[in-house]
Amino acid sequence: MHIATCVWQEKAAAAAAMGAEGKKGERVVSVAAMAAAAGGALNCVVSFVVFSLLDVLDVVLCLVYKLVDYAVEAEWKSCYCTAASGAGGEPRILVPPSAAAAVPGPKVVRLSSAANSKPRMQLEDVSDTLYVRPSLLADATRKGGAAGPAAPALTVTPAIAEMIRGKLDRPPCTPPRQHHPAPPCWSDCDCKVCHSWSGGGASHLYVHVQAPPPPPPPETVKTEDVVFIHGFISSSVFWTETVFPAFSAAARGKYRMFAVDLLGFGRSPKPADSLYTLREHVEMIERSVLRRYRLGSFHVVAHSLGSVLALALAVKYPDAVKSLTLLAPPYFPVPESEAGAATQYVMRRVAPRRVWPPIAFGASMACWYEHVSRTICLTICRHHRVWDRLFRILTRNRVRTFLIEAFMCHTHNAAWHTLHNIICGSAARMGAYLDVLSSELTCKVAIFHGRDDELLPVECALAVGARVPRARVTVYDRKDHITIIVGQEELFAAELEAIWRSAAAE
Repeated sequence: MHIATCVWQEKAAAAAAMGAEGKKGERVVSVAAMAAAAGGALNCVVSFVVFSLLDVLDVVLCLVYKLVDYAVEAEWKSCYCTAASGAGGEPRILVPPSAAAAVPGPKVVRLSSAANSKPRMQLEDVSDTLYVRPSLLADATRKGGAAGPAAPALTVTPAIAEMIRGKLDRPPCTPPRQHHPAPPCWSDCDCKVCHSWSGGGASHLYVHVQAPPPPPPPETVKTEDVVFIHGFISSSVFWTETVFPAFSAAARGKYRMFAVDLLGFGRSPKPADSLYTLREHVEMIERSVLRRYRLGSFHVVAHSLGSVLALALAVKYPDAVKSLTLLAPPYFPVPESEAGAATQYVMRRVAPRRVWPPIAFGASMACWYEHVSRTICLTICRHHRVWDRLFRILTRNRVRTFLIEAFMCHTHNAAWHTLHNIICGSAARMGAYLDVLSSELTCKVAIFHGRDDELLPVECALAVGARVPRARVTVYDRKDHITIIVGQEELFAAELEAIWRSAAAE
C-alpha cells in the first residue's frame, strides 16, 4: 500500500472516531484520536523504512544461500525470487489467458516449445504469490497510487518452470524417495522428532489417536470419530496438550479422537520436493486418517489454516461430516475490484507489511520474504531443542513447553509453500466452499473467534457466518489467535462436547 494512502486512512479513521462521540468529552476524545492518528502514521512510516530494508536484505540473502547451498550440498538450488529477473530467454510455460479468465483458481498450463514433447502440466493449486511479491517501493510508486495489485503476468520463467515441473512430475501426494528419504537440508533440523518419518513412515502423516478403552465382553460401546486439524506452523500437540486432557470421562469413553500433524509439520513427513498444495494436504489426511482408520462418518475441528482443509474435506465428503467446528477461519471476502488478483489481496490482508502489531510483523516477514523467512527457520526451527532448554531454564520448568514443538518443528520449504498455497491460493475457493456448505450440506456448523485476534480479525468469522446463515458464531472477548484455546481448555472442551451431542440428536 502507498505510504501516503496509509497515513490518509489513519487520519480518516481518527476523524470518524472524533465525530462519533459527540460533544460530551469532546476534548478527551480529540486528544485520544489525534494520538491514535499519530501512532498510526508513525507505524506506516517506520514500516515503510523497515520493509524497504527487508526488500534489499532478501536479495542479499538470496545470493548468500545460493553460495552456501552449493558449498554444502554441491547443488545450485532454485528459488521463487528468480521469477522477477525474467532473464534467460523466452518463458517455457505460458498460461492461456482464456483459461486463466475462465478459471481464476486452478490453471492448466502448457509448454510453449514447438516440439510439444510434454503438452500439458498441471499447476492446479500453486499460488501466484509464490513468485509475484512486489517490493514495497514498487507498490509505493505504482501509477495512480492504487492500493490493489495489478494482475500478475501470465508467464513463468525457466527457473520456476524447472522447479515446479520437478515437484509435480511425481504421483500426487507421494513423498519423495519413500523407502530411502533424502537427508534434510543443512538449514533444517535433523532431530528424531523432526525427522522421525524417515524411518519408514513416509507414506502417512503422524496421527495421535485417543480411543475409548475396550469395554469388558460381551458389552459394546458405540463410538463416534473426531478429526482435529491444527493451523499454520503448529502440530497435533496444539490439541493433545490442551483440550484432550480437558474432555470429560464420558467424552473420552465415547469418541475416538484423531489429531494429525499436517504434511511438513511436527512429526509428519517433510518431503523436500513437495509443493504442499491443498490437494496434497487433503489427500494425505484421507490416506492417513479416513482410509487407514476406516472412518465412515466423523466430526471435524480445525484451527486457523486448518479450517481451509476442513472445508475442503466437508465438501468432498458431504454425507460423512457430522459437524464442522472452525476456530479463527482465514476467510477474507474478495471485493469485485480485486477478483482478478484474489491471492494478492488475501496476502496483503494476512501480511500487511506493518511493524505493529508484532504478530503482523512476523506474518509479513514469513509471507513476503522467501530468504528472510528461511533465516528465521534456520535460527529458530533448526535449533528448537536449544530454545526448549533455554525456556525450561528461564521458567525453572514451571511452564509447559509444548508450544515449542508446536511452533518450531517444521521446515522452511513446508511453511513457505503451505502459507502461500493454502492461505493465499485458496482465496478464490473459500467462497465456493462456504456456498456448498450453506446450500448442499446439512451438518452442524460452529465458528469461534477471539475478539483480540490481531492475525486474523474477527470479521473473518462474521463473514463466514454471513455466508452460512445456520452457523453459530461465538466471539470470545479478550481472547486472541492462541488464547481462544490455551487458557480456557475446559470451557472449549465443554463447547465441543455440546456440539457433538447436538449433532447426534439431529
